[in-house]
Amino acid sequence: FHFLLPFILAAMSAIHLLFLHQTGSNNPLGLNSDSDKIPFHIFYSMKDIIGFIILLSALILFCLLCPNILIDPDNFLPADPMVTPSHIKP
Repeated sequence: FHFLLPFILAAMSAIHLLFLHQTGSNNPLGLNSDSDKIPFHIFYSMKDIIGFIILLSALILFCLLCPNILIDPDNFLPADPMVTPSHIKP
């Protein structure tokens, strides 16, 4: 399932762009839809930029202060040149 999920999301995004963002969409009652629209404000851009900066700085701090947390602990076995590793033994 985890392999198919990106393709499912891409297909759903394509369907969304194809069908929901068409000009001349169906409006059988002729209602004015301008009242439902939220006007764009610089607040939303600044909020997104600040959130991106906070998440990026948290990731950078995590990677700089605790770099070994995300690594497989099997990579840190003490080396012994006189012993053949188990994956090479016949």
